[in-house]
Amino acid sequence: MLVMTFAATQASANPKYAGIVIDARTGKTLYENSADAPRYPASLTKMMTLYLTFEALDAGRITKDSRIPVSANAAGEVPSKLGLRSGSTLTVDQAMKALVTKSANDAATALGEFLGGSEGRFAQLMTNKARQLGMSRTTFKNAHGLPNSEQKTTARDMARLGIALREHFPHHYHYFSTRSFTFGKATYGNHNRLLGSVRGVDGIKTGFINASGFNLVSSVKDDGRLIVGVVMGGRTGASRNAQMQKLIAEYLPKATRGGAGTGNLIARSGASPMLAASAWSLPEKGPLPVFRDPIDMRVATAYAPAARTNALAAFPVPDGRPIVGRQALAAVLREQQPDAPVPPAAIGQVEMGSSDVDTVTTASTSAVAAAAQPAPSGWVVQVAAMPDQNEAMAFLSAAQTKAGGAIADARPYTVAYSDGGQQLYRARFAGFDGKDDAWAACDSLKRSGYGCWATQQ
Repeated sequence: MLVMTFAATQASANPKYAGIVIDARTGKTLYENSADAPRYPASLTKMMTLYLTFEALDAGRITKDSRIPVSANAAGEVPSKLGLRSGSTLTVDQAMKALVTKSANDAATALGEFLGGSEGRFAQLMTNKARQLGMSRTTFKNAHGLPNSEQKTTARDMARLGIALREHFPHHYHYFSTRSFTFGKATYGNHNRLLGSVRGVDGIKTGFINASGFNLVSSVKDDGRLIVGVVMGGRTGASRNAQMQKLIAEYLPKATRGGAGTGNLIARSGASPMLAASAWSLPEKGPLPVFRDPIDMRVATAYAPAARTNALAAFPVPDGRPIVGRQALAAVLREQQPDAPVPPAAIGQVEMGSSDVDTVTTASTSAVAAAAQPAPSGWVVQVAAMPDQNEAMAFLSAAQTKAGGAIADARPYTVAYSDGGQQLYRARFAGFDGKDDAWAACDSLKRSGYGCWATQQ
C-alpha cells in the first residue's frame, strides 16, 4: 500500500505522466489525468500493428502460417529485437507473439513491410485506421514505436485502441495474454509483469523510450466488470506498474457489471479497404492477398473515379501490378476526410450529419431506385461508394442476392455526398437490430467476396 501511495504522488508530480481508466462496458471515464495531452506511444504503437494484422487475418489476406520476409531494414532495427537475419522469414503467428512478449522491433518492422509494402506506407494505414476508430490525436510514423518526434498519441486514444482490440477481435485477443514465446533456441517472457500477478489482468501492452517514459495499457476483467487503464510516462517500470495497480484497485469496483448496455463502444470498419489496396505493394517474394471473388476488388475501385488519382504519388505500385490498388487507396484516403456539403439542388431527402449533408435514396431488393425516404438510423453496413446512383443500387441488389443469410432482410439505400465537386453515392444496408446483427451481415457479405464495414449512425 505504501508503494502504491508513493507511486500516485510521484505520478502527479511527473510532467510526462498521463493516465485514464475507462469502463469498457459503458464507455464511462472513471479516472483521467492529462488524458488528452500529447505523449509518445513507444511500443504501445505495436497495438495498432497487431490491430491491422488481426484485420488482415479476418479478411483472408494472410494466415497465421504466412511467412514474412525479413528485409535488411527490419533486421537492422535496434533492440528490443529477436535478432532476425536479413533474408530469413518468420510466420505471422511468430511475429504476433514476438510483438506481445519481447516487443521485438525487428519483427514489427518486418510485419509492417509485409502488410503495407513499406513501413512508411504501413504507418499511413495505421494513422488512417486510428482516425476510423476515433483516435483523433494519434499519428503513427512506424510500426514499432522507436523514437520519432512526429509519432504522438494520448492516453485516451490508447484506451480507445485497447477497447477496440478487445471488442473487434475477441477471437485473437488471447495473444495479449501470452506469457512466453519460444523462437529458435530462446524463450522470451512477457514484459507485462502484471499478467499473472494482478487478478483479472489479461493484457495488453508495455512500452518505453526515453522521451516517453514507461507506458502501459492494461485490460482487467473480474467479477463481471471490465476496464481498460492507461498509464504513460512512468519514471520506472516498477512505479508505472504500481500506479496501474492503484488505479485497478480503486476504479475496478466502480465499473458496471455485465448486462444491458455492455460493449458496442467502438464502431468497427470491417476489413480495411486501404489494407486490401496496399497489399498490391507486398514484397515480390511475399504472398499476394487472397481475394475470394473479383467483386472484392470492384468494391475497392468503386471509391475512385478514374480522373481522381492525385493522391497516388506517395503510394507507388511496382511495375506490372494492377492499377486497381492505387485507385482504391487514393479513394479511401479521400473517403476518410470530412465530406463537403451536397449542393442544395441534389435530389432526395436530406440527412444532417456531424460534418456533412447527405442525400438518401432507398430501394427494395427488387428495384434499382425508389422514392426518397428519411435516412436510416442505428447500425448500417456500407459496401461501396460509386459515382452513379443506379449502379450503387444495382450493386446492393446483387450483393444481397449473393450473400443472403443475415443480409437477406436488410434495407438497401444510398447516401449521396460531394467529394471535391464529384457527386458520389455510398451503397449501404440498414434495418439491423444492433451491432451484432450488423456485424453478422457484414461477415455474410465478406464470405461472399464483398468488402464491407459496419458503423452506427
